[in-house]
Amino acid sequence: MHLKNFLICRFSLVHPHRITHRIAGFGLSEGRIIGRKGEKMNVQRYRKIARVTLGRSPADLVLKNGRILNVFSGEILPASIAIKDGLIAGTGEDFFGKEERDLEGRFVVPGFIDAHLHLESTMVSPNELVSTAARFGTTCFIVDPHEAANVSGADGINYILNQTSHSPANVYVMLPSCVPATKLDDNGAEFSAEEMRQYVHHPRVLGLGEVMDNPSVISGDKAMFAKLCLFEKMMIDGHAPFLPERELSAYALAGIRSDHEATSFDYAREEIRRGIHVHIREGSAAHNLRAIVEGILESGCNTENFSFCTDDKHIEDILREGHISYNIRLAISLGLDPVKAYQMASINTARLYGLRQLGAIAPGYQADLVVLDSLEEVSVSSVYFKGELLRSDAELRIRSCPVSLRHSVHLDPVSPKSFLLPIRLDETPVITLNPGEITTTEESAALEKCRNFQPELCPGYLKIASVERHKNSGKIGCAVAKGYGLCGGAVASSVSHDSHNILVIGDSDEAMAMAVNELIRVQGGYTLVYNGAVYDTLPLPIMGLMSDEGYEEVDRHLQHMKKKAHEMGVPEGVDPFITLSFLSLPVIPELRITPRGLCQVGENGPKLLKL
Repeated sequence: MHLKNFLICRFSLVHPHRITHRIAGFGLSEGRIIGRKGEKMNVQRYRKIARVTLGRSPADLVLKNGRILNVFSGEILPASIAIKDGLIAGTGEDFFGKEERDLEGRFVVPGFIDAHLHLESTMVSPNELVSTAARFGTTCFIVDPHEAANVSGADGINYILNQTSHSPANVYVMLPSCVPATKLDDNGAEFSAEEMRQYVHHPRVLGLGEVMDNPSVISGDKAMFAKLCLFEKMMIDGHAPFLPERELSAYALAGIRSDHEATSFDYAREEIRRGIHVHIREGSAAHNLRAIVEGILESGCNTENFSFCTDDKHIEDILREGHISYNIRLAISLGLDPVKAYQMASINTARLYGLRQLGAIAPGYQADLVVLDSLEEVSVSSVYFKGELLRSDAELRIRSCPVSLRHSVHLDPVSPKSFLLPIRLDETPVITLNPGEITTTEESAALEKCRNFQPELCPGYLKIASVERHKNSGKIGCAVAKGYGLCGGAVASSVSHDSHNILVIGDSDEAMAMAVNELIRVQGGYTLVYNGAVYDTLPLPIMGLMSDEGYEEVDRHLQHMKKKAHEMGVPEGVDPFITLSFLSLPVIPELRITPRGLCQVGENGPKLLKL
């Protein structure tokens, strides 16, 4: 469809979110949207639950003596909550139930929603991550499986859907929009609009995932607009870091309604002004919440168009500080009104995605509840999903992984000669890391010209390479990096957004070759080479992204290697593996490394640099 026709069809339609607001709260309409977002309320079910609401029959469960946050009015009201068939039948004082529990004055808030995350980036099986985060109050996850899709296409997406079909939380999927992320990527699969069509009516698919190829959007690329047209009646997520004002307006014009890439309040405000909902990101790699919330407080900006997301958050960080609960706590500690913080963690996101039964404590809403000892500290006492108490000792259900997804590293062994990097220019571009961010800074260095760059002769500088691993093409791109600090070895990872080729950084070609060959042996993962030998390896055999061995085993390897990497010089503010994994992503400024070489990311998209 041509851009002109796309715009005509888009603007002649009633916006889908407005459509859902006209549908009765109990889903008495036959509309497809209700079937997608929650269980239908037929008249028989309505009558059964209404008897509880009207005080004529007992609830399945009554939570008594709570202080309930009403996200609609902004009030905190003393009341009980009556639950029937997993839904809230009503709130008040005069309910009776088959089971009654005294909350003893504790606060009750709606279950938290993570507006955007990649389950694959957590390295553990999807259900293990969801189950762990749910203990901290996150009862809804809006996931984008573009990591899995970039490696394994539709098989990767099916794996995520299958693994989360019986999770103790709501797990919805946004279909990956950019597989590959850019035309410069060498990934494992392509995912076209035609291939997406089979998922449009899936009950847990909400729309199109982060559209990171913004140059294709702005230029009206036919292939990109085929995807946008396919999802024009659904939600479309964005990925738009640092777009100039006119380009940002053109991006919004295409129907993109959210973004999680804002790193400053000024940019977030520009997005809000254009109708783009901002997901404030606070994860393991990117930490944007402080800057944006402080801007909100200083400006007095309306918070209705802000939500919270993690994007990528590892399980060890969740266990240490919480999940979306951490975002809420940090926002409140900065001075944000607690009511607004909880709205950003629940109803704001639910409304954006048309999740009609989620995000509030009110009649007809799903009984996803978080009981808190303290509103400000977000100290979780208990969590309910569909009216059932989540137990920390509940058996974890992990489904088996197809054999085909366990053999995704298709690469012949490499040698030290694979990483030759001639220095020919008077000023060599250098990838410079920004601690605590996934962005990099483009610098230049007057390195001595030579046939092969040797980091050991240039203190402060390392060699970085991206090795194509999906089709054994032989492509290896090399560049110079600064800010990683490693001495005496190499670190390699098959987790390298978004193409997930093998990324390796080190101070000698020999160590880099050893690290890459180790990942070939284990079919993906993280490894660290020290003093001429493999120090430790975390195998991630599922698409080179995940392990099904359980968090404890993953964490044991990870902490062992992290400690050693910091001893080898990696700064404490730099996560040796998470930071490395983003250095190949050619949609994030300013310099990235790909199997085709050094890539500069600018307003017009990525381009290769000559060295």
